[in-house]
Amino acid sequence: QGQLAESGGGSVQAGGSLRLSCAPSQHTGLEACMGWFRQAPGKEREALVVIDFQDNTKYADSVKGRFTISKDGAKTTLYLQMNDLKIEDSAMYYCAGDPRFWGSKCSLSTDFDYWGQGTQVAVSS
Repeated sequence: QGQLAESGGGSVQAGGSLRLSCAPSQHTGLEACMGWFRQAPGKEREALVVIDFQDNTKYADSVKGRFTISKDGAKTTLYLQMNDLKIEDSAMYYCAGDPRFWGSKCSLSTDFDYWGQGTQVAVSS
């Protein structure tokens, strides 16, 4: 819905790192619950990590220990630090946010209403 804009994608060799950013186009309270997702061609969208307003996080097993979510001091810009990238991490990466889900309601299964357009990540051998 154009409320968020991702950046930072690109091409990297396996084992490398990238840092994605996600900034809101306007302040809408999306920082209540924000998250990163990805979708590879022919696959379903995968929830990677979410963070609530108090900075509690939940990670998918596929990225735990390699990816780190964070926010800036104003809690509006979202980041995803991706380390030790693998070929299977290649996908379109999306950020999402929603002002409705606070605390425990912010989870990997949250049905987010607000999405960015995505940024492409390509990992090669």
